[in-house]
Formats: sequence, C-alpha cells, structure tokens
Amino acid sequence: MTRNPAVDLLICGAGAAGLTLAIELARRNVSFRLLDKMDEPFRGSRGKGIQLRTQEIFEDLDIIDRVVVAGGVYPPQREYRDDGSYVESDVVEHASPTPAEPYRLPLLVPQFLTESVMRERLAELGHRVEYGCELVGVEQDQDCVTARIAAQAGDQTVHARYLVGADGGRSFVRAALGIGFPGKTLGVRAVVADVFLTGLERDAWHRFNEGSMERQLSLCPLAGTDLFQVQAPVALEGDVDLTAAGLAAMVAERTGRDDMRVHSVSWASAYTMNARLADRYRDGRVFLVGDAAHIHPPTGGQGLNTSVQDAYNLGWKLAAVSAGASDELLDSYEEERRPIAGDMLGLSTRLLDEMKRGELRRGREVQQLDIGYPESSLAMECPERSAGLLAGDRAPDAPIRRATGHSTRVFELFRGIHWTLLGYDVERDKVAPRAGLRIHTFGARGDVIDDGGHFRDAYAPQSGDWVLVRPDGYVGAIVASDRIESLERYFRIGGLALAN
Repeated sequence: MTRNPAVDLLICGAGAAGLTLAIELARRNVSFRLLDKMDEPFRGSRGKGIQLRTQEIFEDLDIIDRVVVAGGVYPPQREYRDDGSYVESDVVEHASPTPAEPYRLPLLVPQFLTESVMRERLAELGHRVEYGCELVGVEQDQDCVTARIAAQAGDQTVHARYLVGADGGRSFVRAALGIGFPGKTLGVRAVVADVFLTGLERDAWHRFNEGSMERQLSLCPLAGTDLFQVQAPVALEGDVDLTAAGLAAMVAERTGRDDMRVHSVSWASAYTMNARLADRYRDGRVFLVGDAAHIHPPTGGQGLNTSVQDAYNLGWKLAAVSAGASDELLDSYEEERRPIAGDMLGLSTRLLDEMKRGELRRGREVQQLDIGYPESSLAMECPERSAGLLAGDRAPDAPIRRATGHSTRVFELFRGIHWTLLGYDVERDKVAPRAGLRIHTFGARGDVIDDGGHFRDAYAPQSGDWVLVRPDGYVGAIVASDRIESLERYFRIGGLALAN
C-alpha cells in the first residue's frame, strides 16, 4: 500500500549540519521537520573555527555578518617555556583578500554561538528545532521512510520522503541501517572545557608544555564570551575530574602558576580521538551528514566546516529531487563528499601528529578553498580543458560592474537558490530561459562588465564559453557555444524545466 509522506524531509540532529540543511530546505520551501533528542541547544564550544570556504557559504545563507559579530579572529599563539618566558606566533597564515578569494582569515566562533545564529536564520524562514524528540526506529520502503519518535508529548510515527541522519558520531540512524563505521582509535584522550577563568590575559591563545602529551595544556579565549576553552590530553584510562576544582588543579599543575582561578565550568567533555568514515552515505531514502558520516581529531579545525559543507551539498539536491529532478542527482552526494571526508581524516590525523611534537601550524590546506569535485559525474567540459578553471572547481569571486554602472561581485550573482549561467562573448539567445536559472553575459550587449579583468583572470574563459555554476557555488559545466546543446543533460538532471 502506498503511503503519503507527511513531510518531504525528516532531519535527525540539530547541530551545524542539521541546521545548514534545514536552512537550505526552508529557503526552497521544502517541507521538513528538524528533530533533536537533547532538551535544549548544545552549549559547548567544541567546533570553534570557521574556515574560509564555510564563510563563503555563510554569506550565501545570509548569516556571515552575524557570525563575524558573534566571534572574532584567532589571537596569536603564545607558547610558554619552562622558565616562564614565551614566544608568539600566528596560529594561522595571514593573507589579504583577493578578488577571487574575498575571505582570507578564519574566524574563531564558539560552536554554540554559530548554531545560535543559524537557529535565528531558520526562525526568519519560519521554522524551528523540535527539541526532546528522539528517533527510536527507522524503516523504509520504495515510497517513504517511517520513523518512530519518542517525545515528551507522546510517541509519534512520521512518514517522510527522505530521512537525513545528522545525529553525530554515535549516530542512531547509521546504526539502525547497519552502515559500517571503520577506522581507528588514535591513542589520544583529551579534555575540552569552557570555563570562566581569571588571572590570564585574553589577548593570546596560551599554550604550555608543547610536545608533551602528559603535561600539554592550552587556554584559548573564546571570542564573543568571557570564557576560556581548556584543551589538554589526559590518560587513556581512569576518571577525569571536570569540576571547577578539578580543572583548576590541572591548570595549576601544568602551568606551574598559582595566579589563575577557575570559577565555574559552562561545559566540559573528556573524549577519545578516533578517525572513522562511514562505509556509505546513502541507504535508499536515508542519508548521513556531518559526524554521523565521519569523525576525526579536532586538529586543523575541519569538523564543523566539513559538516556544514556536507549539508550544503546535499540540501539543494534533495530540494531539486523533491521538485521533480531525477533521483540520480542524489547519488552524486556520496560520490562527491565521501572522498573529501577521507582526505580530511588524513589531514587532521597528520596535524595531530604535529601537535604531539609541538609543531602544529595551519596553512592553506585547512582553509577548504581548494576542495572541489573534478571527478564527479556532475563535472562536464565540452571541449575538455587542460588549464585554468575546471568543471568541479569552486567558482571564484570577482569584482564586476552591472550594465547600470553599479559595482557588484560574481558572488552576488550566485547568491540564492538558483543555478547561474555565465556567458563570455556569447549570443544570449542561444540559451532559452528556465525556471531556477539566472543567465548573465559579458561582452557586447552583456548585462555585466569585467572592466577590471578580474573575471577573466579567475575563470580564464575563451570567447564563446558558457560557465554553469551549481547552487552550491561549484562549476558544473564549461561548454563552448558550438556545444551548447550538451547543457541539456545538465538541465534535465538538475530539474531545470523550460519556462512556460
């Protein structure tokens, strides 16, 4: 018997991944419910680094200014020697914005503040998180997913077209589907805690005993709050005292100072570091995003960012299929995102080894600007290109002008839920208008002007080229005018119907 789903999407887990997905669906008018088994929002700072690619995504989601105001930039790193002297260095590479890369400094924003901004954006779009709702059963057939939910108001059974597990490293969804989660335990256990501490300046990230896994300690001021984040490796076995008194004793013992006071603990956790990757990201009508699909050490500040980008990749595809696009579009989610997570696990594990030696430095590799999908089935070039921007690459920004003379940016052309087709020295009427597609052209009678040459520098177009940019800001296709008919495959997969 065919069942009619009550909603298009059921999202289990309201962390950064679940909230990103919810925002993506809400702004596309896709019906969903966002559930979390906790009774209230997460209040810790576990994921505090916002990398450059994520900042670009937050611009598109219309929250970047609020995120910037909520936090700040990373302070310098102050490494103390045994005699009490210290040396300062930058935690991250400093670089100036460029026309193609407008964000060049990672942000330090406690996770609970980032997620608060995201919930505010979701509320603006008319939705909210349903707390105290725990997923306790999952079944699926060819028509829908049936989910059993335990809630204070009473148990529920919900039918949805799709279910997304954004429910963390101990994912119920992943376990219920029997999806393997292979990997390894990395032999490091650590404490992370948000504390109210006095006696220490807030102008630096204070690090003690670098290179010693027995006595290493870092105290990072959390921008936007009056808290410090404590990070410290601890013994693999045994209880850890996470009270204010216990953490105060650890700070005093590892710093050799008696002038600091831990007055209270806002949140604390002791955890063992693992590197694990789900065997698959999709099982029929069920998908995994974020920590439900991959877990890793926190070194390099990759986790929250990778989770946000998982959801950003999946969101527009689920919305397109819900609106009538081919289901094969959903197969590209695992195809594109699982290799990225595999690389991220390798990077964060390597950085963990550097941290153990007291040599941790973060370069461009953690910024996630170079992530792309060149091997994706959604990457198309006609004819094939050998240099410059390629299909699957992140679509760069560039300052340009509108035909009215007003300044704008390529990112402004992308902002929103649509696809974007950019033509360079082309005849605009070669492409018929379609719902969900914005067309802009450079050249004679074009509506945008590259008088600074920044678009040409970033995209390396040939005369007659068309560049199709996906809703998530990646280049889907680059085709010459005499091969323009090849875009029909893309339009069909993406559900871009001819306008009536």
